[in-house]
Amino acid sequence: MNDKMIVFAGTTEGRILSEFAKRHQIDSIFCVSTEFGRQLIEEDEHVKVSSKRLGEDGLRDMISQSTVVIDATHPYANVMSHKILDECKAQGKECIRLLRPEGKVEDDGLILVPDIDSAVEYLKGVKGNVLVTTGSKELEAFTRLEDFKERVYGRVLSTPSVAQKCAEFGFEGKNLFCMKGPFCEEMNYGMLKQVDARYMVTKDSGEPGGFEEKIKAARRADAKVILVGRPSEMGRTYCLEEVIEIVKGRYDIADDACMKRTVTIVGVGMGDPSSLTEASKKAIDEADILIGASRMIGPYRKRTLNEYRTEKVLRFLDESPDLKNIAILVSGDTGFQSAAKNIFDSIDRDRFEIKVLPGISSISYLCSRIGQSWDDAHLMSAHGIDANIIGNVVRRKKVISLLEGSESAKRLCEDLIEYGLNVNVTIGQDLGSDKESIVSGKPSDIVDHGFGTLCIALIENENPIGYSPGIDDGEFIRGDAPMTKCEIRALSVSKLNLNEDSIVYDIGAGTGSVSIEMALRSTNGKVFAIEKEGDSVELILKNKRKFKTHNLNVIKGLAPDAMAGLPTPTHAFIGGSSGNMREILGCILEKNKDVRIVINSITLETMSEVLGCIEELGLVEEETISVSVSKAKKVGRFHMMNALNPIFITTLNGKNEN
Repeated sequence: MNDKMIVFAGTTEGRILSEFAKRHQIDSIFCVSTEFGRQLIEEDEHVKVSSKRLGEDGLRDMISQSTVVIDATHPYANVMSHKILDECKAQGKECIRLLRPEGKVEDDGLILVPDIDSAVEYLKGVKGNVLVTTGSKELEAFTRLEDFKERVYGRVLSTPSVAQKCAEFGFEGKNLFCMKGPFCEEMNYGMLKQVDARYMVTKDSGEPGGFEEKIKAARRADAKVILVGRPSEMGRTYCLEEVIEIVKGRYDIADDACMKRTVTIVGVGMGDPSSLTEASKKAIDEADILIGASRMIGPYRKRTLNEYRTEKVLRFLDESPDLKNIAILVSGDTGFQSAAKNIFDSIDRDRFEIKVLPGISSISYLCSRIGQSWDDAHLMSAHGIDANIIGNVVRRKKVISLLEGSESAKRLCEDLIEYGLNVNVTIGQDLGSDKESIVSGKPSDIVDHGFGTLCIALIENENPIGYSPGIDDGEFIRGDAPMTKCEIRALSVSKLNLNEDSIVYDIGAGTGSVSIEMALRSTNGKVFAIEKEGDSVELILKNKRKFKTHNLNVIKGLAPDAMAGLPTPTHAFIGGSSGNMREILGCILEKNKDVRIVINSITLETMSEVLGCIEELGLVEEETISVSVSKAKKVGRFHMMNALNPIFITTLNGKNEN
């Protein structure tokens, strides 16, 4: 009978359509071309799967059975898409092209190429290992690289036929990963680091294909992304929701699927159901499903999904169009360091109505239990980040920080002891539960108390220390290492225009005086003091402890080699280059072409070298100034001015792309 829905599948969308067809008893044939595609779709009395290779006659016969033809093949399967479209036109039938949206990532830094051959040609001109994630069909093209067995690693589907095919190309053993995707960011990052990849070749497979996770992982691993562009489409394309609406119209299916689905983000506070607001209880009772970490969803007897990663949650919702009323349970305050923020930023507001029901935060709960206010506290979180709690405690009277992990509270006390901060600490553990514990005291009194994983700390410092640029030279532990004088230091740091969270390199750090100033300025950032001399490294460490700059990291070595593996800098200060100025600047620009750089030159030769690098590397020179400082010295009843060496200060704004 010629009344079937024919779906040319092989992607996640094909599986979703098969589930839709089953629910509404639509007689369908899903045509797939791979073993993996067959595994995605389960047959029943209405849904059948055909994995036969369709030649011209087979394609014609298949389409002749249809009332509805849907092309849900992969975005890059343009040859097959054109054949399907041509045959539909020949038979006078409509072809509905389902095309998943492109990935939502900024293209800044992506190397865009039109096809696989262009990607191979690009790689011929560069060095470094390559992770290829475009599939087994394209892997053969990379054998044109002379050293492909030493530098190219392929990731393909985990089926025997695919593995055998790749082995015939020469990819096996350590050069081949056989796995079923899509992959999370951590898995992608781990594989890139495992093979020391400097490049990743990929396609824009959209959200269902894990495209965004690949891009994020590559940026973390400092690997450049070579993105093969999508082939052009012929005619109009539709997203999954639009195709479902079209099918509903063809088969006269009436339901509320065209209405927005509701996602309610419920803040469950510390997790005790008895502390929920009435609105939150109602939202949980009426939800089709509860989504969240096991601690959040554990108390409830209804359909749940143990998942807290935003990209996984949204993918699940895309794959489950039958769920109309969803409750996502998050801990604490929905407006402070909450998973709610990622959902706000990522969810499609055209498809989902978002409601937010806040719960009682651990911050307000702890302060209420100990009779404290928190309107005068600096709020922080160490969830998933290396927060500089010490730096904030030094400069503020009251700090409240969420902690993470079983050792976090103990480690906080140890850090406070190491930096000589005899402050008052209150730590709340498992708040709102029958295991609740609140302990207060000096760090040395409570360090061995024994804490769990769910902790929050309130730290009170009666004597906070303010910071003013240009710390007096005499305050630093000096030794024999060179030191940038306070007036030059203050001016140089001001030229950097640092932010609270800047990532800064101090190259040729000497005693670490500039590093200290930058770490005090960027309290919530990180400073990396790079110094080759062992004695100077020891001085920097001593000054780090003295000035309590926990966010200062000391790297012993010679730049640029010592910069390998460091996070991408937003700013850099160069006080000494050891003759490697060109290489240092090149390395910094490779990490971040938009970096802001300040260079101090004491000799004309160094200044000349800097000017040469500006021209050669295409740097944007904001300004170069010459600074001369003289200090008065009393001689009898007179004051004599003693001049210090003049300094050239050059401010650069990354690379000029014009």
